[in-house]
Amino acid sequence: MLKIDMHTHIIPEKLPRFADKFGYGDFIHLEHHKPGRARMMKGGEFFREICSNCWDPEERIAEYAQFDTQVQVVCTIPVMFSYWAKPQDCLELSRFLNDDIAQTVADHPRHYIGLGALPMQDADLAIQELQRCQEIGLVGVQIGSNINDKNLNEPEFFPIFQAMEELGMALFVHPWEMMGFHSMRKYWLPWLVGMPAETSRAICSLIFGGVFERLPGLRACFAHAGGSFLPTIGRVQHGFDCRPDLVAVDNDVPPRDYLGKFWVDCITHDPHMLRYILETAGEHRVCLGSDYPFPLGDLEIGAFIEEMGLPRKTVENIFANNTLEWLGLERSAFASKPRPKP
Repeated sequence: MLKIDMHTHIIPEKLPRFADKFGYGDFIHLEHHKPGRARMMKGGEFFREICSNCWDPEERIAEYAQFDTQVQVVCTIPVMFSYWAKPQDCLELSRFLNDDIAQTVADHPRHYIGLGALPMQDADLAIQELQRCQEIGLVGVQIGSNINDKNLNEPEFFPIFQAMEELGMALFVHPWEMMGFHSMRKYWLPWLVGMPAETSRAICSLIFGGVFERLPGLRACFAHAGGSFLPTIGRVQHGFDCRPDLVAVDNDVPPRDYLGKFWVDCITHDPHMLRYILETAGEHRVCLGSDYPFPLGDLEIGAFIEEMGLPRKTVENIFANNTLEWLGLERSAFASKPRPKP
């Protein structure tokens, strides 16, 4: 069975010292302190330690083979977005990351599909890089759940989404710069509480701001099973119904009407919740994702899905068909992929 993991992260093994080059900012750089390991440094502050499977495509392919997965959709680590930077500098950083992903895809076309990054703080530059992403072989882009704490429905971002629709480029929205980060650092709460809320924030913004209504051809997918949006759709819909004066100010279409019009990954870590997600979003809108190679992800690449007793066609949809539809790709391009050897 073809398996495509549509939510994975990758980073170049060697990063320029962008802070030194640009003369400011807490740009990420890597300190390779031992073989196969590196510290991600955010300016002078330690962010996280990563292993070589964050940058070594051959190692990733071998690791994936252990879970019968043939194809990986790769995108940058969200901390690299750097929307706070000067637009031209963020463009240069995005180009560096996108070129590295495009090279990985070109070197291993049977195993990788690429998503780019954009300088979202400047619409003209973002559209320019979006077009270049398509030219270098990327099929979509990954963006953050907010842009410098601005919601995705802000008018300045609409031309970017419009260009995505026109170009047929897929959109992947990943939480970052989580709300309340500095007031709840203990217990890893930004990742456990903030991330799900951020994703719901993004979905609600695109619905209530009328972006989905104005751009029905925009193919958007949201990380971590849509965060807290789908589990709280009853509350969201009730708020729309009881206080339209506060909620339906820019779009009077009920939020439930958008269920089935966007994709989510399957990262629930819970078969009961996944059944609910399948029922609520629709089995044609849930994609296999792992958040590889980070420990909060599903590093067994959907193994629990095969143990749920789901119909084979549903599993096939999750493992590949839904992702191919989201990305606008044909199954025939990947169906003959040989299983990589560990």
